[in-house]
Amino acid sequence: MATRDSATPAVDLDAMEEEIAYLSKRHRVSPAIVREIIRKTGATERSAIEREIRKGLSRR
Repeated sequence: MATRDSATPAVDLDAMEEEIAYLSKRHRVSPAIVREIIRKTGATERSAIEREIRKGLSRR
């Protein structure tokens, strides 16, 4: 049975939270909206998330 490095998920989580904070400030939406977009689309690339944010903002 392979063991996982316990530091890796924490680093990834911290990096993702920083990315969420950056995107929410840049597009002036709440971090919860960014998290919801990531959850629904499954995308983790910044460009894909920004595209979905722009689609949502254009619907308003």
